[in-house]
Amino acid sequence: MGFVFSKSMNDSLKAQREFMLMNSRLQLERQLLMQNQMRERQTAMQIAWTREFLKYFGTFFGLAAVGLTAGAIKKKNPGVLLPIVPLSFIFAYQYDMGYGTLLQRIKGEAENILDTESTLLELPKGPLTYEDLEKMRRSQSKFFIEK
Repeated sequence: MGFVFSKSMNDSLKAQREFMLMNSRLQLERQLLMQNQMRERQTAMQIAWTREFLKYFGTFFGLAAVGLTAGAIKKKNPGVLLPIVPLSFIFAYQYDMGYGTLLQRIKGEAENILDTESTLLELPKGPLTYEDLEKMRRSQSKFFIEK
């Protein structure tokens, strides 16, 4: 009788372990999906912000270019056009970020760094460990009670 009860208990524990493993895997998958969704939404917000900024900056750049060109013609001094050079670089960067391929190039370079230069990604003093955190917590805690 004890053997039957023990076998039933083992089967129950095994089923419970499998359920817990499946549940933790499902939870991890959900967390990964949620993190990816948040990253995608943040990137979309950044692109949208860049496109909106580009509208305002493009208007400013156009007015500045017309005004500086008119001033250069009126004063017969081409040096008045000099501010257009840095403004055009800013405009080109913002356009590339909002509508161009800048993000794909950045992604490609990031993948290259991950593949070929991973030593640049190492943290100073190595990865953070639980023991390091506990040591810092104990040194900063006013209420720490030693066991």
